Amino acid sequence: MDENQAVQYLESLIGQTLRVHATDTRIFVGAFKCTDSARNIILASTYEYRFPGPSAVRDAATDAENQDPAIGAASQNVQVNMTSRFIGLVVVPGQHITKIELEETPQQSRVRETLKKS
Repeated sequence: MDENQAVQYLESLIGQTLRVHATDTRIFVGAFKCTDSARNIILASTYEYRFPGPSAVRDAATDAENQDPAIGAASQNVQVNMTSRFIGLVVVPGQHITKIELEETPQQSRVRETLKKS
């Protein structure tokens, strides 16, 4: 992909919802506004998601074991939800980005596939 194609692709993503993964395992989901040469990304209307900490997992495992002591904690699957908060406008530093995903609705995906075929 040459530079012109790369710029056009980035411009096509403006306003789209991106999921940006950071080195500290946080995930930011928001509307892509812009980027720069340092690969910093600005997202608007952003939510930050965090994986539960070890104490939250431990507490969930203890609660599950207390509910059914006949089943050992090691053999149980414990589900713990991610925490989230609304942070609005955010700059994600380029050096901390590990992965970027385009979040599409099923309708957007169908439109993209139709455009590829034509």
